[in-house]
Amino acid sequence: MSMRTLTRGEQYVKSLDDGRTVWLNGERVEKVAEHPAFRATLTTIGRLFDRLDEEGVREQIGFLVQDTGRYAHNAFLVPRSREDLARRTAAFQDWADQTQGVMSRLSDYARSMVTGWYAVREAFRADDKHFPDKISKYYESARDHDLFSTTALLDPQINRAKRLDDQNPDAVLRIVAENEEGVVIRGAKMIATAGPYSHDFLVFPFHHVDQAHPAYAHALIVPANLQGLHMICREPFTVPDRTAHPLSSQYDEMDAVLIFDDVLVPWERVLLKDNPEAVWRLRQNTSANALAFHQTVVRAAAKLRFVAGVGCAIAEAIGVNGFLHVQEKLGELLMQVNTLEALVTASEAHARPDAFGNQIPAISFLDTARNLNSQYYPRAIEILQQIGAGGFMQVPAGSSAYDGSVAQLIDKYYAGASVSAERKVKLFQLGWDLIGSQLGARHQLYERYYAGDPVRMFANQYLNADKALYTRAVWGLIDQQRNEAPAD
Repeated sequence: MSMRTLTRGEQYVKSLDDGRTVWLNGERVEKVAEHPAFRATLTTIGRLFDRLDEEGVREQIGFLVQDTGRYAHNAFLVPRSREDLARRTAAFQDWADQTQGVMSRLSDYARSMVTGWYAVREAFRADDKHFPDKISKYYESARDHDLFSTTALLDPQINRAKRLDDQNPDAVLRIVAENEEGVVIRGAKMIATAGPYSHDFLVFPFHHVDQAHPAYAHALIVPANLQGLHMICREPFTVPDRTAHPLSSQYDEMDAVLIFDDVLVPWERVLLKDNPEAVWRLRQNTSANALAFHQTVVRAAAKLRFVAGVGCAIAEAIGVNGFLHVQEKLGELLMQVNTLEALVTASEAHARPDAFGNQIPAISFLDTARNLNSQYYPRAIEILQQIGAGGFMQVPAGSSAYDGSVAQLIDKYYAGASVSAERKVKLFQLGWDLIGSQLGARHQLYERYYAGDPVRMFANQYLNADKALYTRAVWGLIDQQRNEAPAD
């Protein structure tokens, strides 16, 4: 009897049994795919991967790779036209809608960054003649083998008051040795969202490294199963009861700190090293960043759209949707969604080819959307709290139906203005998963900071802008008035 061929999602899950070192609650996780902290999330991801083999869906979210005869996700599509950008948007939208925008690191972000580096690979040949070949080989391997990647960019919070050269030298990830096989790195990185079930980590400094510390300036793609790489996971937020916890039960993206205890990274995964300026140019590359940020904004808009839907449903369920102050709050939620969706559209409408002929969305609109979302999402959750108010604390525990005479009392006193008690309870359980669960609290923190320090990111919009576009009219008017002023 022939064995059943594994689906694409099943192949991905099976590939995680590769000897990686994952730590959870003080113990090493021997089988990531079988552990209850990861099993439900991996089922969700596997289902998304399987969509690339569904006729009618794969054509919308992927493209056919002639060499393999398989569809690859559109995050790997190098956009050469506006139509290609629209195809990328459709793929991001599909995965975001399938997960209500709650899962931010489904690999389409990191894949987009890799695709961006690949698309501009010749720009870094002068820095390292091997860069174009290395990134090309990785891009093709990731595209053709469904490699799941994520980023790990931030330094651990040991003493943020100290400069790089005042820290313990191991506090910031650095290259400590090299040999014929590759480079040896020591240090740590945070926060690697989806780390325990990623194949590879994109690792490079988040901030500019000065010329005096070249050992800290590197761009690496680190395999997750290298010896000496330890993933230290936070407390899991997954909950088995899908009815009472519809988000926490299937969308808990695990966060991890990566500790590199003298990890040997092979040369083919060392893109750049000992070159602070080249690494910073890679970090700041507009083409790669725009393609990656494009995904984040599509996903953020989908999440805000879902939150707005929950808000509207709760208001209708308890009969407060006719109150002016509630309508104002619901209108604010809808304005958030419209703003982010409009900024995505604007970024695509103002797309321009880069120096290599790639069609790149306008990054200024994407930066604006990401910065606004750092304020929008916490505010959206606050609005949900204000609309549902004490109703969130009256929800009965669990998802089982009540027996006997109390069931009739539940039906009577838990009913809503327009829905049954059963539907209202489920709606408020969903709302609580957004505003009050561990997963919900994590998401408020994540959306506030995932793009970076909000103060710095807002300031960067000013620093990166062409201020003359704004000041020219001001000085023009002043000069015009001066020239037209009558002589004394």
